[in-house]
Amino acid sequence: MTQASTLAQADARMATPPFHGQSSMKNPTTLVMIPCFAGAPWNLKQMTCLQDWPMRTFRLPDDLDDLEKLSDFILEQVKDLESYVLVGDSFGAVIAIALATRRPRGLQGLVLSGGFAKNPITSPLLKMLAALAPVFPGPFYRALTLRVHAANLRSVFDGEGEIPWSATKTRAFFVKETPHRAYVNRIKSIEKSDYIDRLSRINVPTLILTPEEDRLIGREAAETMLNGISGSTEVVIPRTGHMFRFSHPSLYSKRVRDFLRRALREGE
Repeated sequence: MTQASTLAQADARMATPPFHGQSSMKNPTTLVMIPCFAGAPWNLKQMTCLQDWPMRTFRLPDDLDDLEKLSDFILEQVKDLESYVLVGDSFGAVIAIALATRRPRGLQGLVLSGGFAKNPITSPLLKMLAALAPVFPGPFYRALTLRVHAANLRSVFDGEGEIPWSATKTRAFFVKETPHRAYVNRIKSIEKSDYIDRLSRINVPTLILTPEEDRLIGREAAETMLNGISGSTEVVIPRTGHMFRFSHPSLYSKRVRDFLRRALREGE
């Protein structure tokens, strides 16, 4: 195979990114799972309490550094759906907020876990690493940037999970799934993010799913979303941390299921 044909195939894959999904005849509404900062598709099999819903996920593009462009990307992934709920985790929750403020056709609900409406990073160390990240790829990125990032996502409750978690696992996940350029672009998109004044535009049932301990995002982010999104509800999952989708997938999916049953029934 020639280098030109290889590049052509790569371009085609980028133009139509594959999605991973499951179908169901029981519910007409599709759950669209938006990846976290790592960018990797969700493991849908771990969402054990959501198997009665059709689910769809995908990999985030590496080359976008703007939340509005990421919202455009999500719109492309749902353009064939008449009814869907956005389920965004962490960075994915921020993308979900950005899209929901547009009031897109077909959106029936919103689930936001570990998310925020405005850049919550206040740590001088994290700000310094974010500033240095673009010019230090390779070993610096993998050994220092990702190690500090993972350390700020850890929780004292991680080891208690259904799938015991740790900062080491988080870093390994990022090393595997998140190229340096993707990390830099997503940092840029967060630095510019501020949707607080647009939260009132969200007009669908919204669940804010919050871990008990979130050292990176903090309590204020959830309160801002709760106050800004009319009719939103918050569920705090005890003894969990920011990575609770990975460490407590059954409990996470159960809370989402309970919300969906109530919200979609009321909508009907």
